[in-house]
Amino acid sequence: MWGLALLHPDRVRRVINLALPYQERGDRPWIEFMQAVFGDDFYFVHFNREPGVADAVLDENPHRFLRNLYRKNVPAVAPEPGNMMINLARTETPLGDPVMSEDELAFFVSTFEASGFTGSINWYRNMDRNWHLLADVDPVVRQPALMIYGDQDSIPKSENLAKFVPKVDVVSLDCGHWIQQEMPEQTTAAMLDWLQRQDPDGQ
Repeated sequence: MWGLALLHPDRVRRVINLALPYQERGDRPWIEFMQAVFGDDFYFVHFNREPGVADAVLDENPHRFLRNLYRKNVPAVAPEPGNMMINLARTETPLGDPVMSEDELAFFVSTFEASGFTGSINWYRNMDRNWHLLADVDPVVRQPALMIYGDQDSIPKSENLAKFVPKVDVVSLDCGHWIQQEMPEQTTAAMLDWLQRQDPDGQ
């Protein structure tokens, strides 16, 4: 969403973003940077360097993967070798607690059984392309924005968000990364409240 607001400001009136704050464009393409920092097995890197490998594993195990992915209160453990996403698809016993009911999870599973995971993974495979597309673009998001964080998320909050998103309001909820699954009512309320304050006359 941040990239859309930068590339097509005339098509975006407001921005609401969950979990992942604006990321300043660095001097190296994202995958090259992540490979240097996190190594070859980091899933962003693996998706790009080993095309098709993770897709096949996730497609074979959609229920196990999604059941293991959508968790909260996951205890801190030493990272396993290998691609974290592939590991999740192969792990028999999930950690932590589910963030969705069985019916909600079944909906996600049936959707990915029909579509496969390649479309979703391709978002990560376009990160370097997006990095190049944004080379000559004004890096400041000038639209009003709402950033919703989960206080228990492992992704850190941005320390310089307002520098690049000067019209930002921030809301923090007592949850992890899967904000809208963990706290759907509170997330919706935060969005509606912000939208109402942005446009009290509903125009």
